Amino acid sequence: MIHQVWRWFAAGALMLAAGPAIGATADGRPNILWLSCEDLSPHHIGCYGGRGAITPAIDGLAHRGVRFTRAFANAGVCAPSRTGIITGMAPTTLGANGMRSKAAVLDSLRGFPAYLKRAGYYCTNNAKTDYNLADFKAGWDESSRQAHWRNRPDRSRPFFAVFNFEITHESRVFAPRDQHERQVKELRPEERQDPAALDVPPIYPDDPAFRRDQADLHELATVMDRRVGERLKELEEDGLLEDTIVFFWSDHGDGLPRGKRWLYDSGTRIPLVVAIPERFRVDGQGAPGTTDDRLVSGLDFGPTVLNLAGVVRPDIMQGRPFLGANLPAPREYAYAARDRMDERYDLIRSVRDRRYLYIRNYTPWKPYSQPVVYGEQQDSMKDLRRLAAEEKLPPQCAWFATPAKPEEELYDCDADPWQRRNRIDDPVLAEVRDRLRREQEDWTFRTRDAHLLPEPMLVRAEAEFGSRQAVLQGDAGLERLRAVRRAAIGATAADLADPDEAVRYWAVQRLGWRGDLDAIEPSLRDASPDVRIAAASWLGLGGRADRALPVLIDALADPSPWVVVASLTALDEMGEQGRPALASLGSIRDPKENTTARMLESLRRRFDGLP
Repeated sequence: MIHQVWRWFAAGALMLAAGPAIGATADGRPNILWLSCEDLSPHHIGCYGGRGAITPAIDGLAHRGVRFTRAFANAGVCAPSRTGIITGMAPTTLGANGMRSKAAVLDSLRGFPAYLKRAGYYCTNNAKTDYNLADFKAGWDESSRQAHWRNRPDRSRPFFAVFNFEITHESRVFAPRDQHERQVKELRPEERQDPAALDVPPIYPDDPAFRRDQADLHELATVMDRRVGERLKELEEDGLLEDTIVFFWSDHGDGLPRGKRWLYDSGTRIPLVVAIPERFRVDGQGAPGTTDDRLVSGLDFGPTVLNLAGVVRPDIMQGRPFLGANLPAPREYAYAARDRMDERYDLIRSVRDRRYLYIRNYTPWKPYSQPVVYGEQQDSMKDLRRLAAEEKLPPQCAWFATPAKPEEELYDCDADPWQRRNRIDDPVLAEVRDRLRREQEDWTFRTRDAHLLPEPMLVRAEAEFGSRQAVLQGDAGLERLRAVRRAAIGATAADLADPDEAVRYWAVQRLGWRGDLDAIEPSLRDASPDVRIAAASWLGLGGRADRALPVLIDALADPSPWVVVASLTALDEMGEQGRPALASLGSIRDPKENTTARMLESLRRRFDGLP
């Protein structure tokens, strides 16, 4: 039946249910349906040219709608991405870009469905939320695994319905073999994948582990496509196909190494397909079988839905609509950010125009290959670890073994779609580099990027200001952010005495990276635990463990789990020099707290004999 539906779409026929549509809206406004999946890049979908991809439902949706070719997530991991989508705001503005954080927000902040609901829409979510926000009012009439547009009491009321399909999530790829077979048991033999027949992206080794993971993800995408087809069939059964605008999208890129969590296109470029019934099209938007190469950010999804529904977009939203009437100027840049990924800290920002990708690594001393316990379960990641240990990484995987990152990266994504050649120092692209560098800096200030403050510091400030978003607001907040960013990219020894603990923190980090241990050793006695831990980390790495360990041991008893995680990270990075502190792990107040528990698991993998 599903395949019949898509032959019908391909033919462009119009089929209406007998009798009046049970869900036709009374006021002529469109219903809006979101079909979202997880951890999936465009090349796993047939209409995006994926070799071997079997996704007839999504391909059929593209045949009757528009396929966007430059759509990007605002983060390479689910919770920050979905936080940006539901609010229309950068999670860095909200202080909510750390994975599984729970940032307090302004009382006035609402999810965009709340505005739809106020305008008369019935709003349902089935079922993932995963917002990095505490006490947040998203605005759903119903959010559960039973949520459905069919549950609305008034069938003439317009609806906004979301269905999220988890089958392509990273965890499904690293599932045991028998579990994978159960996940794909509904597929016909011709829908199964031959790993030998697939393309391996040129950033990976061409070996059985990577081929198997690629094949498994293709198969999971086919299962997901069936779920898409089922929801669309329900629209047909209800006579709603010509009353409903349908979106299909993924929250970020593949859950494979250098995809998920990263800010390269492999981590942030997403499929986005929108089918708009003819009577709702404006200025030719969404004509059947078309492509649209405008830049789109995940931050734009909510504002676009509001615009299509005729609801005024709140000024606080940073996203902009890309469909409907009275559109603003097209987006020139798409921005993304990486901060703490589960238990591992990093701080990376990117800005992408139609052709070039610029990346600023604020912590270049941290390697690309920081182990994140969750992601280490994949066979492909285990394969990279093995090859690195044996010094057998192929040239295209050299990125994995580098001990540090460049401070800046620049890629010509048209010529280099997998971002393998960093051209930051190429004089031919000097003007591009300078333009994107300025744009990234300006975005930091325009959106008040709260994560330039270390997370423990930001959490403490949240208690004072009432929300993390409020910490850097106003003229004083902007002045502080400018000072902190200056230190983050070029601190001097004089900054070690700055009255702002965030400036001192970055001064310790920059001077420690340069090897000036004598300058930062007095910071072991700083009033700020974040500054003390940063100094101890560099001193421990620099052979002064006898001075560093007392500070790190003391931090293990701190009431803040974020301070504890920072201390555990320093001990982990010190290797054997950190072992004497492990006897003090019992002083941790809440070892089962999620991020703390993950960091302790990482320590267990490094050090034998830990309980």
